[in-house]
Amino acid sequence: MSKYKRYGKIAFRGTIALVAVIAFKTAWDVQTPTLSLRAATNDAQRFQVLDRRGKPLGISYQNRFNTVDIVPLHEMPELLRQAFVTSEDRHFFEHHGVDWKARASALWQNIHARKSVRGASTITEQVVRIIHPRPRNLWSRWVEGFEATLLEMHASKGEILEFYLNQVPYAANRRGVAQAARYYFNRDMDTLTHKEMLALTILPRAPSALDLYKNPDAIESAVARLAQSMIERKELTEQENKQLLAETITLELPSPPLSTTHFINYIRETIPYRLSENGALLTTLDGELQHTAQSLLDERIKALKRKQVHNGALLVVDHTTGEILAWAVGGAGNEELKTETPGHDIDTVRSPRQPGSSMKPFLYAMALDSGWSPATELDDAPMAEAIGSGLHDFHNYSHTFYGKISLREALGNSLNIPALETITFITPSRYLDTLHALGFSSLTQPVEFYKEGLALGNGEVTLFEMVQGYSALANRGVFRPLTPLPQPPFTRENVRIYSPEATSLIANILSDPFARRREFGAGSVLNLPVQTAVKTGTSTDYRDAWVLGFDSRYTVGVWLGNLDQTPMDGITGSVGPALILRGIFADLAELGTAHALYLSPKLVQKEICTNYDEGAGKKDCFSRTEYFIPGTEPSGEKRTDPPRGLTLIRPTEGLQIAYDPRIPSDRQAFEFVAGGIAAGRKVVWVLNGKPVTTTEGGSFLWPVERGHHTLTANEIDDEKKDRFFRYRAFQCEVMVLDIDLNPI
Repeated sequence: MSKYKRYGKIAFRGTIALVAVIAFKTAWDVQTPTLSLRAATNDAQRFQVLDRRGKPLGISYQNRFNTVDIVPLHEMPELLRQAFVTSEDRHFFEHHGVDWKARASALWQNIHARKSVRGASTITEQVVRIIHPRPRNLWSRWVEGFEATLLEMHASKGEILEFYLNQVPYAANRRGVAQAARYYFNRDMDTLTHKEMLALTILPRAPSALDLYKNPDAIESAVARLAQSMIERKELTEQENKQLLAETITLELPSPPLSTTHFINYIRETIPYRLSENGALLTTLDGELQHTAQSLLDERIKALKRKQVHNGALLVVDHTTGEILAWAVGGAGNEELKTETPGHDIDTVRSPRQPGSSMKPFLYAMALDSGWSPATELDDAPMAEAIGSGLHDFHNYSHTFYGKISLREALGNSLNIPALETITFITPSRYLDTLHALGFSSLTQPVEFYKEGLALGNGEVTLFEMVQGYSALANRGVFRPLTPLPQPPFTRENVRIYSPEATSLIANILSDPFARRREFGAGSVLNLPVQTAVKTGTSTDYRDAWVLGFDSRYTVGVWLGNLDQTPMDGITGSVGPALILRGIFADLAELGTAHALYLSPKLVQKEICTNYDEGAGKKDCFSRTEYFIPGTEPSGEKRTDPPRGLTLIRPTEGLQIAYDPRIPSDRQAFEFVAGGIAAGRKVVWVLNGKPVTTTEGGSFLWPVERGHHTLTANEIDDEKKDRFFRYRAFQCEVMVLDIDLNPI
């Protein structure tokens, strides 16, 4: 055998072996195309959360596939479909996956230019590349050709084109023409001009280099060439081309996506299993209302930044169903605010904070169910409480005391002393039990921890709990847990906490401008056009500002403050969050569903006389209609309260008073204050066993003296001066110490 034949055999065998290796490698690398192109996105399908209208919440553009903006091929503009075929694959409807003629032409041009100047990938091959991404090399092109052929054996041209137009990549991680239309023009595809459609066709060639936001003029020449090609294919007329070239592309940034991360996290944490259908979960959230709520909250926080306000939360629910409609967290809906808002990733809707006076309606509702009425007289007088060896004075926001005042005005004006009197009547233990029944699970301490301070909101609760509790007041006293799902996977038992009569009285009081006029004024921002029950709350040192309100259908709660517990600069519930609440209710009023608040038909109406100071020493009586739960209305006889007895408000037992030697002794004084003095009696002040003075009122300004002192207060009858009426003699011990002039 000649050496040439031998070499020939070796070459032949080598060729056969090489072909076999290539065939094996090809068969190994070629992946069988998916029978259904839509099933190719299954790997990217995630737990999709939808609003009540079926729109996605919390859209992410970091996915490998577009799974949320899929548009059927027949709903896409015909010109857009034609432009893509003309631009990317002229023989799309003729080949079977690979355009061999175009490949040969491209190969010849690349060899002649000695570099890659043209590609010849068909739309089918590009679809294969989207489904099975590989390195861009010659072997990948070889494998993709086989996969494209197989794909066209299992899918129609329409299915392939639809998949491509919904998954073609653009800048900013957008995929598909629908997302691109919103990203560049903030419009749907069917509203685009011819030039805008052609621009969307050109952009996928080089998504980053041709990005319209970076270089809007870069595609002008490419658009003109594509238009000319479409004229040749009779897909565009000369007249349409002239109009197209004369158009100017106007970009419009898309509306920011809904910020619902915290709402979605709440669902993931609280829903025991997914009630999803095809990976989608329908929720109760209203996307449009959510956008409004987030915008109002962020704008108000931004406006109050100079007042040291950095965080906030807003919750809107439909109390007739218990459905959550909006869940906004300050700073979470604005990229600029995120960088300026500390803790924007913390869900402030579920962060415990001190509610201040916004808790009082729950207490007064108990009192109304326990025999009191809106006309019940309460005593708004100075009160002090011992804190260790010190003294804490309770006062109202305005530092004004009104004396005898009705329950209606005590609640409407959010007065503190009457609230303490009310919790003494109810008892802190009963009140805490009721709050637990209303869903306030954040109140985990025993009643001895909160004591009477629970009436003034000294326990930390969440905005979610507050809105849920107010929903019970709005829902005629029936507690129903809030839900993020229209069909929750848990049983929601309706539990009656208050009577319909008591809650309708609370709603009537909180919507009464007359009831709040003393502390908030006649023209308060809390007076809404549609009858709405509103209550504010402010915690110590302005660390928290709250407002809660409800109309006939919706309950709204707003909190402003700082997560790091730093005080705000004088921001109260009626100053900070109240404007947000007005804005939300104004938006809800456009739905036309609000009407007058429920007033129980069982309530009894009766004319009563309201007394209040109209100037120094002058009192007027105004007749007004009041509502009463049957059995609590006043009788015709004049009411006489049982004597309460003398109480010593200041000082308290064991009080320590600082004496400053730098100040003249005649300039240092401490006010003794007694309460519960019967009419026509005086007080004799006895210090260390010796009478010091007799006063007609329960107040005496004592010149402070160093040392240990024992104080006794005695009542005497003015007509019987020769004897003491020890109706209740009160005694306490006081220590006066020099102030430390050189503290460490």
